[in-house]
Amino acid sequence: MSNGVQTEASAPAMFLVVLRRSGPQWDPSRPLEEQSDWPAHASFMDGLVDAGFVVLGGPLADEHRVVHAVEAESEDAVRATLARDPWSETHLQVDTIDPWTIRLDGRRAGQPWSSASRRSRKRRSASE
Repeated sequence: MSNGVQTEASAPAMFLVVLRRSGPQWDPSRPLEEQSDWPAHASFMDGLVDAGFVVLGGPLADEHRVVHAVEAESEDAVRATLARDPWSETHLQVDTIDPWTIRLDGRRAGQPWSSASRRSRKRRSASE
């Protein structure tokens, strides 16, 4: 931020967080990789990662819910993209889509998103 104006480089990252739940064809007795149509779903999701749409994603501990952090213009864009998933509405159903502003990100050590993270980097630099 310079002179009170937030620049693109200093703006917090914005993602949409998608919570998906198991659908009617999900078989809880089978592991993820043994679900019907797994190869097609895995290929589709790998393509979304390669395209930069999915930033982070994976099942929660209960294995009935999946969380994805995605970069998209809108909730409608997320829904349209995920509708193309071979598992859409059969094995996975969209539960919620919420905007998520990233203010702390340890993967991007150079981003000045919070005074706490700047102080932490300064302490590390001073001790080196």
